[in-house]
Amino acid sequence: MNVIDMLYFLVCMLSSAIGAISGIGGGVIIKPVLDAVSTLEISAIHFLSGNVVLCMAVSTLLRSRKSGVRIDRSTSAFLAVGACLGGVLGKQLFELMRGLFNTAQFLSILQSALLLLINIVVFCYIGYKQKIHTLHISSAFFCCLIGLFMGTLSAFLGIGGGPINIAVLSFFFSMKPKEAAFNSIYVIVFSQAASLLGTLCRGAVPAISMLTLVVMCLGGVCGSIVGSNISKKLSDENVDRLFSILLIILILLNIYNIARIQMTESLVAESGGALQAVIF
Repeated sequence: MNVIDMLYFLVCMLSSAIGAISGIGGGVIIKPVLDAVSTLEISAIHFLSGNVVLCMAVSTLLRSRKSGVRIDRSTSAFLAVGACLGGVLGKQLFELMRGLFNTAQFLSILQSALLLLINIVVFCYIGYKQKIHTLHISSAFFCCLIGLFMGTLSAFLGIGGGPINIAVLSFFFSMKPKEAAFNSIYVIVFSQAASLLGTLCRGAVPAISMLTLVVMCLGGVCGSIVGSNISKKLSDENVDRLFSILLIILILLNIYNIARIQMTESLVAESGGALQAVIF
């Protein structure tokens, strides 16, 4: 294992530990961090992040069966059905957008901008949720639609679930922080499994190092073990506090990524123009 793979392992372990506690899946941290520090192509980052989140989510569910927090099967089963469809749709949307744009940088900016917007909206919701009247959706049809939305968005962004899952489960189903986190992980398993299956069926697996994939997934599993153990000792208030701090960090990180990509494009354009001037 080289230094880069060790760095990826640590990023995935820390992100997955936080993701297991808060229910965001870890991908919402892994994706922007890899955008910022790695030289991997966007399709490779997208694929790696999704697989790490899937491993983390499965491991977290298996270890959390005795945590005392239960899956609300009257809603989460239908959310999972919608998430499966959304996982496939989101992956196809990603491939479509990647084909439409000439440069991967534009798609990276789009993803970072969407993540930034989501994080800001969710941060505002968490700050004022005590004043917001939440709903108790029970309709199977609307549960499937909500799951479709969450699955599509998470698969397109390659983040697993992200803060949007927690906000949606809290608002539409009046779930408490720990309950929302656990049900979010449950939905993530289905959306990411469907996204991975769709990728394999289309033969759209990007060129990546298998060692890197294994190391990152191992980091995800290790992180889920750490996160599950910590989660048992935290109250709902502390989970909310951790979630809010994380959102602030993610907002700053996405702003950095957008500025970095735009600066890189500007430097490339300037160097290209200078080269043309020298030639002609």
